[in-house]
Amino acid sequence: MKKILLSVVVLFYVVTSGAQSGKVIESLQFKSNLVDYPVEYSIYLPPDYATSERSYPVLYLLHGYSDDETGWIQFGEANRIADQGIKNGDFPPCIIVMPDGKVTWYCNSVDGKDPWEDMFIQEFIPFIEKEYRIRPKKEFRAIAGLSMGGYGALKLAMRHTDLFSNCVAMSSGTFTDEEMLGRDQYDRYFGNIYGPKKKDDLGEHWKANSPLYLAESVDVEKLKSVRFYIDCGDDDFLYKGNAALHVKMRDLGIPHEYRVRNGGHEWGYWRTGLFDGLVFISKTFHR
Repeated sequence: MKKILLSVVVLFYVVTSGAQSGKVIESLQFKSNLVDYPVEYSIYLPPDYATSERSYPVLYLLHGYSDDETGWIQFGEANRIADQGIKNGDFPPCIIVMPDGKVTWYCNSVDGKDPWEDMFIQEFIPFIEKEYRIRPKKEFRAIAGLSMGGYGALKLAMRHTDLFSNCVAMSSGTFTDEEMLGRDQYDRYFGNIYGPKKKDDLGEHWKANSPLYLAESVDVEKLKSVRFYIDCGDDDFLYKGNAALHVKMRDLGIPHEYRVRNGGHEWGYWRTGLFDGLVFISKTFHR
């Protein structure tokens, strides 16, 4: 009898413990008609996804330069952070989708050969929101990222204000013109995306994708429909572009939250930033 009781207790512990954790599936593939390679993505499903019939808000979470769709799980511990926050009631359950952006800077390449942004907007988001139980409305859709992914989150949210209710940019790879024009390695890292660098002008494709230009070129009322959260450490080498964007948005009257915390360009900073970002996003996801 004691053995049976012990077995029941152990089983109850396992079941209830497992119920506190969401499910992570890494490196799934989506077949695109716009790009000539399989698009890999990882996904986090909240703890009650398998046992409920409800639909959920969604966060598209973008990785940094040279990383891939596994980075936010492997190094960012996004699943652990989401599980703990949901358990504590800091934010509601949501689905987190982490696509592989390669080193595209989440842009369409200037030569049209790699239209990553078009694929993401026109194909990937509709596929994800049909494949999983997601509330397919702007108010339940957010985008976030770190470094290259922070830049991607900003420029995608600014270029598609009808899609995203919230944008969280951590250590965003947002550069001023002066920084880009002075970079010796521009052609190596950016030339195939934005086009060859000219002496004193970065060209129209750069301007069409730069958050600093988009803040001015996109209708201000449309930008006001997105809640922006910008976070960059005081020791981060990307401080200049993030600070410049904050000043520009302030001058243009675009509401946003701007945070400068202690830290640099590192995962320890982004893990805490993700938690804060999810709390920020939850104000729209959960009223």
